[in-house]
This record gives sequence, structure tokens and C-alpha cells, in this order.
Amino acid sequence: MFFSPELLIGKTLEANTDFPKTNLQHAIFFSLGHYNFNPNKEWAARLKFPKTGLSFGYTDFGNSEKVGRAYTIMPFMEFSILQQRIPGLNLQIGFGASYTDTQYDSIANPFNRAITTKINWSFRSFLYYDLFSSKKTDWRFGLGYLHHSNGHTNLPNQGLNSLAASFSAKIDTKKEVSQTPKTHNFKDKSQTYFSTRIGLGQNVLSEKFNTKKEVFTIAASVGKIINNTFKFGGGFYYRFYEHYYDYINNNEALIEEQFPHFKDNPFGYATNFGLFATSELLIDHFGFEFDLGVNIYKPFYKIDWQLNQGYSYPDGNGGTAEVLGELDWYYEIKRTVSSRMGIKYYLWTTSKAPKHNIFVGAHINANLGQADFTELSIGYVYRFSLKS
Repeated sequence: MFFSPELLIGKTLEANTDFPKTNLQHAIFFSLGHYNFNPNKEWAARLKFPKTGLSFGYTDFGNSEKVGRAYTIMPFMEFSILQQRIPGLNLQIGFGASYTDTQYDSIANPFNRAITTKINWSFRSFLYYDLFSSKKTDWRFGLGYLHHSNGHTNLPNQGLNSLAASFSAKIDTKKEVSQTPKTHNFKDKSQTYFSTRIGLGQNVLSEKFNTKKEVFTIAASVGKIINNTFKFGGGFYYRFYEHYYDYINNNEALIEEQFPHFKDNPFGYATNFGLFATSELLIDHFGFEFDLGVNIYKPFYKIDWQLNQGYSYPDGNGGTAEVLGELDWYYEIKRTVSSRMGIKYYLWTTSKAPKHNIFVGAHINANLGQADFTELSIGYVYRFSLKS
């Protein structure tokens, strides 16, 4: 075990035009970690024994009144990289949640369009270099990127992005730490798997239609689990958007003006289906997953895009004029490419390769890289016979 106090200095990047001015960002993180030098842990051996742990953080974004502060809890994984060329270089990636004490308000705080909810997703990616070491302590310098956003559960949601430098001490709880094992005795193997899941998500349609409504998902996939650590596969998904259905059913402006035929089948035009490729890192009870897909059918996204990429301005007669987003080449890319990233918890540890397993998951779903909805899911995995 080790613990690590860390001081960070950085800069909060502007989230939008006229974003509030910020001074230097400062933060304090405290991490508890584990070395995973157990040679019986196959996932650790396959990944060359990374460190894992949990970080707790406090961040002042440099403008306490208008941008505020964040309180973060974040699991992390840290890998030693380029050790033959740059000894002491490490890459740490963390993914968790934060409480942000200052939000956008159309009257009191209209120029902070970065954060509109108190609870948000958080992500960080840092490079650390060991400057010098003693028997129990590694003194480290770090450079990295931090992000906070709500996963499209309220708008506006430009997100808070920061670049930061850090100085930290990694302090071991024992006088001597075992050296990283150089080899392992695990044989190469693979298993075919089948998985299915159902999900319940939430999002908002636009700033005008800014109440949370549900997104229902079912999906299935098949693929290979390599060395009981790396999971690759492909599958299909089907989604139903409550916001889309209500917009059609209520005969809102763009339905009446551009898509009156949607009223013939509101349920059908509020659905989305496609194909996806999936990759997952299996670590005991946890899985870290990233999917990349293709939307075969998502007809309502034409309306979604026009509402969210447009803008409004005073028309000079006391009213407001609205300009719709243009259906350009970038729209075609965003409509076509879907992505999904998140974390799973398995009921039975994946290290024992159980034939049957159940998981719960929390994910962000996106159109290309822009958040679409936040989702909680439950699913089942079946493993076929092991092949060496």
C-alpha cells in the first residue's frame, strides 16, 4: 500500500465566449493506492503490474464566485511507461464523480455555461516523473488534464477543462516495497462470450426542452476474452428516447414545419438502432469499457442537431428570432458515429472466469465525442469453453 498527497497548480480553460475570468487554479488531492505485485493476479501480470487506487480531491477553479470549486472522488490506474528510455515515467488515468458548488444560472451566472448540475462526471489523465527517491518516498512532478461535465443531463453543458502541473510524494506504508515481478507463468488462452444488457438513461433535448427524460436501451454482443483480461467483441443496440417521442407527439415546431410524417409513427421515429465494437479491461470485479458504433437508424437526430446547433437573438421588435443549426458534413459524422464509455461491477470476480456472471454499469453515451445521455445498466455474460 501507499498514500500520496499532491498539490496542483493550473489553468481553467474558457468553456464559452465571455466565460468568467479566472486566476490560477489550485487543487489538493490525496490518494490511497496498491501495487498489485501478486503474481497470482493474472490481470495484473498481463498489464505489467499497474498501481490502482482511489483519489480524493478539492479544486478551486480560480474564480470562487462564478466558477466555484469541485470535490472529487475518483478510482485510478497507473502504468509505468517507457521504462527503458525514461525510468520513473508513469501514466495515471482516473474516472469518477465530483460535486461542484457553483452552476450556470440564466440570471445570476449567465456566462458560466460549463456546469449546470451539482453532481458531474470527472476524468483526469496525468504523466508523472519520479524526481528523486528515498527508502519510502518517491517525490514526483506531474503534468496533466482534468475534465468535469454532467453527461448531457442538463444544458448548457460545455464542461470544465483544465491543464495543471503537480508536485506530489508517493509514500509507502512499508519500509521496503517488493520489486515488480519480471515474468509470470500464465499461459495464453481465450474464451468466446455472449452478453446482453438493458439500460435506463437520462438526458435533455435542448436548452428549451431542458427537463430530464428517459432513454431506454437493450443491447447484445458476442466476442472473445483474451487471457482473462482483454475483452473484445461486437454487437447491436436499440434505444428509445422519451424526449423524441414527446416532441413528435406534441407536434412541436419542427414537426409541423419539416417532419409532419413523423406523427404517423411517433414511437418508430423516436428510436435508434445500430452496430458497435466493444473493448473492455477486466480487473477482478471491475470492467472498464469503451464502445465505438455506427447508427444505422436515428431519424430524429436531424431535429436534435438543428435545435442544439442553432442560436437565438433579439429581433428588434421585443421578440426573439431563432436560427436553426445547419445540416452540414459535421452533422453527418455526428449522426453516424456513436460512442460509449464507462465502468462495470461484476457480481463474481472475473479472475476466476465464471461461466455465468451479472454486472451493473454506469456509462456516458455520445454522438461521436459529444455526450448524448448518462446511463445505468444491468447485464449478463455467458462464457463458452476455454481454449488454450
